[in-house]
Amino acid sequence: MEQRDQWATKLGLILAMAGNAIGLGNFWRFPYQLASNGGGAFMIPYFIALFFLGIPVMWIEWTTGRYGGKYGHGTIGPMFYLMARESVKPKTALIFGIIGGMLAFSVASLLSSYYYQVIGWSAAYTYYSLTGAYFGKDTVQFFLDYVANTKAVIFFWGLTMVLLGIAVGQGVSKGIERWVKVMMPLLYVFAILLVIRALTLGSPVKPEWSSIKGLEYIWKPDFQTLSKHFFKISLAAAGQIFFTLSLGMGIIHNYASYLGPEDDVALSGLATVSLNEFAEVVLGGSLAIPIAFAYLGPEQAIKGGVGLAYMALPNVFANMPAGQIFGAMWFLLLWFAGFTSAIATYNYLVAMLEEDIHIERKIGTWVVWIFLFILGLPVALDSTLAYLSELDMWVGSYFLVLLGLFDVIVAVWLFKPDNFWEELHKGAYIKVPEWFKPIITYIAPLFMIILLGGNTYDYWKNGAFSVSKYYVTEVLKYDYTPEIISLITRARIVIFIILIIGAIEAYLAIKKKYGEELEKNEVIIKV
Repeated sequence: MEQRDQWATKLGLILAMAGNAIGLGNFWRFPYQLASNGGGAFMIPYFIALFFLGIPVMWIEWTTGRYGGKYGHGTIGPMFYLMARESVKPKTALIFGIIGGMLAFSVASLLSSYYYQVIGWSAAYTYYSLTGAYFGKDTVQFFLDYVANTKAVIFFWGLTMVLLGIAVGQGVSKGIERWVKVMMPLLYVFAILLVIRALTLGSPVKPEWSSIKGLEYIWKPDFQTLSKHFFKISLAAAGQIFFTLSLGMGIIHNYASYLGPEDDVALSGLATVSLNEFAEVVLGGSLAIPIAFAYLGPEQAIKGGVGLAYMALPNVFANMPAGQIFGAMWFLLLWFAGFTSAIATYNYLVAMLEEDIHIERKIGTWVVWIFLFILGLPVALDSTLAYLSELDMWVGSYFLVLLGLFDVIVAVWLFKPDNFWEELHKGAYIKVPEWFKPIITYIAPLFMIILLGGNTYDYWKNGAFSVSKYYVTEVLKYDYTPEIISLITRARIVIFIILIIGAIEAYLAIKKKYGEELEKNEVIIKV
């Protein structure tokens, strides 16, 4: 078997994994999820989900990735196949491989199609902050005008994609690792400077509006709001944990596959979670909402929603001393965060071509570039953002938890809990306490089944499956027009096509290497 690329340094691996986890989820998605789910009410189920879902699934994905890497695989289809055949015959294991490969391919492709757009917005706003383009203007209208300006959208998105292509094309140790070693420390420096600025704002507009009030809103437990909207808030919190830690995407499996068979995964997985949570809870939580509270007041800050970063905060920078510098710093921070995560989804797709079809990395990088550009065009050309919202509804939370559930079914149950426990501790720097074993084996999957059940029921009740008027106007917040319905339908057709391509790709990848096993229906290849 030819030697696969590996991480050059331990620090490079941890920073790449943290860069993969620390993305727009921390600084863009976390504040608006917090704001729309009652602040302090959100933090309670958030920490519960972190402990019972985030940490267990992180360990499962690291372990699965390293195990697959031993056989020369960096994608989920073959990894799931290898682990499932410990309990079932190869022909049955193939089914789990196809499901895993299909979900991971669709998440990596579809998430990239709109996530890269948001990174493009951050690049544009870095430039607009430096030039003061939105100063003295209606920032909501400014954003809507930008999204409708196809040339500008394609330019900033295209520029981001070209840089991503260059980084991924250089390989794991010479490309990804070098880029994140520069970007991650800078990201932390920018975030800490912005937090210091945010917390020393005082009350610049009204005495009762202050950044400290914003912190109070986040950290004061609100059991009343939580009990009133328990299921909705718990779902949102668990979805945020998956999104922010990049779980259920296949990309942690992919990065871990470049480890040696005895490289530690137990402490590395925990370090990834810790770095991410520090960036999200301490830095992300101390930025957008406190700043918005000080300048826009509690009511506007909480209403900010998805547009908090791009519609509400520019308003703040426009009125802040040295706002151009702090604005540019904030959006450059978002760009770095998005970029280091985007590298990971991009690399997953390149690894697929490299390992399954044996296309050279440099060529594969640009094949994937064309594929992602075509997938992203409908997002770039839709100024209503309905197409993006529909993709995010399914891919950004539902598919992630679904793949997370299959992670546990395959890597713990089918691989066998004792095998998993032993694999997790190979070369480990820490011993995971025994009492954590039932959390990984029983509590985490049960938690995910409840989440998926609740989510499916919610979708059904809101008419998501039939694209009802209620779903369009109340859930997605759009007018019920033929144009919007057409965009939603198109998004669904694309999701369906990508799922089919993912299933075929996983089947071919497994059959190519394990064809003889499948024919005889018995395990032959063992490392």
